[in-house]
Amino acid sequence: MKKILSLIILSLSGLLALNPLPSLAQSSEDCLACHSDKSMSMEKMGKQVSLFVDESTLDKSPHMKLGCISCHKGFSAENIPHKKKIEPVNCLACHREAPAKHGFHPQLVKAILAKKQPDVTCKDCHGSHNIVSSKVDGSKFSENNVGESCNECHNDVRESFTQSSHGKALIGAIRGAPDCLTCHRHEISNSTGISDSLKYKTEQEKVCLSCHLDNPDVRAETSPSAGFIAAYEKSVHGSALLKGNAKAANCVDCHGSHEMKKGQDPTALVSKLHLAETCSKCHARVAHEYEGSIHSVALKKGVKDAPICTDCHGEHDILRHSDPTSRVAAANVSSRVCSPCHSSIKLSQKYGLDSDRFKTFSDSYHGLASEAGSIEVANCASCHGVHNIKPSSDSTSTIYKANLATTCGKCHPGANERFTIGSVHIATENKDEPLLYWISTSYIMLIVITIGGMLAHNLIDFVRKSKRKLMIRRGLIIEEHYGRSLYLRMSLSERLQHATLVVSFITLVLTGFALKYPDAWWVVPIRNISPLMFDIRGIVHRIAGVILVLVSLYHLYYIFFVPRGKQLIKDLLPTLKDAFDAAGVLKYNLGISEAKPKFGRFSYIEKSEYWALIWGTIVMAATGFVLWFDNTFLGLLTKLGWDVARTIHYYEAWLATLSIIAWHLYFVIFNPDIYPINLAFWKGSLTEEEMADEHPLELENIKSAEFFKEIEQESTDENEKQ
Repeated sequence: MKKILSLIILSLSGLLALNPLPSLAQSSEDCLACHSDKSMSMEKMGKQVSLFVDESTLDKSPHMKLGCISCHKGFSAENIPHKKKIEPVNCLACHREAPAKHGFHPQLVKAILAKKQPDVTCKDCHGSHNIVSSKVDGSKFSENNVGESCNECHNDVRESFTQSSHGKALIGAIRGAPDCLTCHRHEISNSTGISDSLKYKTEQEKVCLSCHLDNPDVRAETSPSAGFIAAYEKSVHGSALLKGNAKAANCVDCHGSHEMKKGQDPTALVSKLHLAETCSKCHARVAHEYEGSIHSVALKKGVKDAPICTDCHGEHDILRHSDPTSRVAAANVSSRVCSPCHSSIKLSQKYGLDSDRFKTFSDSYHGLASEAGSIEVANCASCHGVHNIKPSSDSTSTIYKANLATTCGKCHPGANERFTIGSVHIATENKDEPLLYWISTSYIMLIVITIGGMLAHNLIDFVRKSKRKLMIRRGLIIEEHYGRSLYLRMSLSERLQHATLVVSFITLVLTGFALKYPDAWWVVPIRNISPLMFDIRGIVHRIAGVILVLVSLYHLYYIFFVPRGKQLIKDLLPTLKDAFDAAGVLKYNLGISEAKPKFGRFSYIEKSEYWALIWGTIVMAATGFVLWFDNTFLGLLTKLGWDVARTIHYYEAWLATLSIIAWHLYFVIFNPDIYPINLAFWKGSLTEEEMADEHPLELENIKSAEFFKEIEQESTDENEKQ
C-alpha cells in the first residue's frame, strides 16, 4: 500500500511539472499536486508545518478509502485552488453520534451543536490524516496508550489516577481494570456544566455499577459482595437519588473519581482518617458535632478502633434513623451500634473500657422495654448523645453530673438533682452498688433455701404417699369407707376472692416476666402481634395490680367485719402445734414414725402459704406503686431508692411464683392423695373422705359438734314431751 501511494505521489509530481494546475481541486490527486510529500506537510506563514502522518499506521486509517474533498470543503472558482483558510472539517457530517458519546467534553459538544469553533476539537484527540481505530494495537487510543493520550491534555488528574486503586490495577494489568475511556466513553452527558444535575449523577452511578455489579471479572478481583454493592440503591442515598434528589450522594461523592482508593488506604476519602471530612460535604453540622466527640478525639490520637460514621450508620446500606430496620433506629441503636464495641472483651482489655455497659443497660427498665418493643423508651443515644458523645468528666457532656437532671428531664419532666443520685449502669452481681448487691444476694439465698426446702419436703411427701397408694391398689392396705356427706370448705365470697386472686396473680406473673424476658419463647409471638403490645402489656400489668390490691382490701374488710372472716383469720394464726406438726410429718414421711399428725381446719402447709401471700402482696404492691409512679419517687427516693424497689419487686416476684408452683400447686394438684385436683376452689366443699385425710381434727370437731347437737336436740325434744 505504501509503495502504491508513493508511486501515485511521484506520478502526480511528474505530471504537475508538465501540466499546469487545475483551476479547482476536484479530487485527491488535485490536492496532492501541492500537498505531495509523505508527511502531508504544507507551507504556512513561510514555515513548513507537519500534519502528523505516521507511515506505520497510514494504511490502517479508517479514512484511507476517503478522498481529501470528502472531508475538506469550501473550494470555489473565486479562490483557486482554495481560500487561504478553508472551512474546518465537519466530523459530525459522518459521525452524528459523536455528541452523545463525547458528553464528558461539554464545551466540545456545545460548540459543535452551535457550529462554533470549540477549544477542543476532534483532531486534538484523534489526530487528522493519521486517525487510526482504537482497536488497532499501538494506536493512540488503544488499551495500552489511552491513558497517556488523555494525559496530554488532562495532566492535572494524571497523578491522582495513577495512585488510585483503578490506576494501580491498570498498571498491574489486572483483568477488568478501568482506563479513562472505560468510564468516560459512557454517555455521561453534562453539557449543562452542572456537576450535580440528576441525570449526570444517575449516569455516574450506572457507570460504577456496570463494573462493580455487572462485570464478573471485576467482582472476582474486589472484596465487596454483589449484595453489598447493590445495597446502595436501597439506602437513604440511593433511594433519594432514584426519587429525583440531585443532591443525594452517589458513588463519586463518597469515593471520589480519579482519586478513588480502597477504604484501608489511609489517604482514601472513605478511610477512617478522612471519612468525617468526606461526609461533611453534605452533613456539615453533624460533622461539627462529631468533631468534638470522644470518638473523634480518640481517632485523632491514633485509636483505629474508634468509630467513624460508617461504623454506626453502615456503608452502602445506610438507612434513615426513622426506618425501623435501620441500625441507628431507636429500637436498634443500643444492640446493633453501641453493643458490639462496649460489650467487647477485647476492646475493654485493650482500652480499659467497662465491658458490662450494654449488659447493665439491657437489664435496666430502659433496655428491657426497648427489647420488648417500646418505641419511646430511652436508648444509649438518648442519654449519651448521638454524634456529640463525650465522657462524663466533660462539663459539656450530656451525662456530666450537673447536666444529668436536664438530660433525664427530656423523658422525665420535673427531674431534679435527687433524681440522678445513684448509678445509672448498675450490676447487682458485684459490689459496685453495695445495697443492691446485698439485697439481690439475700433474696437469691432466700429463694434457694425456701424453694429448695419446699421441693425436698414435697419430694419426701410424694414418695410416701405414692407408696401408700400403690399398697392400696395391691390390696395390702384396706381403705376405710366414709359417708357421702359434704363439708363446706370455701364460701361463695371466699371462692370469688380466690378466683380474683388467681386471675390477677397469673396476669401479673405473665405480664411482669414478659418485660424482664422479652425474648422468651412464649413472649415473642405475643410481642410480634403489634408494636403496641408493649404498651398494652404495661396497661394490663397495672390493671391486674390494681385488682390484686382491691381484692386484698376487700379481704381485710372480710376478716375484720364478717363473722366467717373473723373465724377464718383466727384459724389461720400460727400456733406451736404447727411446728410440732411439721416435724411429725417429716418423721412420718421418712418412716421414723408410723403416726401421721392430725390437722385441723388449716395445717402448717396452708398457714405458711397464707401469711407468705399476705407478706408478698404488701411488698409487691408497695414496690410496684413506686415503680409505677417513677417520676415522683425518683425525685423523692433518688435513683438508688428506685433501684432498690425494682430489685425487691423482681426477686419477690420470683419467690412468689416459685412458691406457688412448688408448694400450692403440689398440694392442690400433684399430691397423690388429691390428684388430679382439689375442687374445693370450684364447688366450695370437700367429701368426708377428703376431710378425714386432710383435716381429720376438723372433721372430728364437726362430728363431735353434730353429736352434741343431736343429744342437745334429743334432750330438748324430751323436755318438750314432758
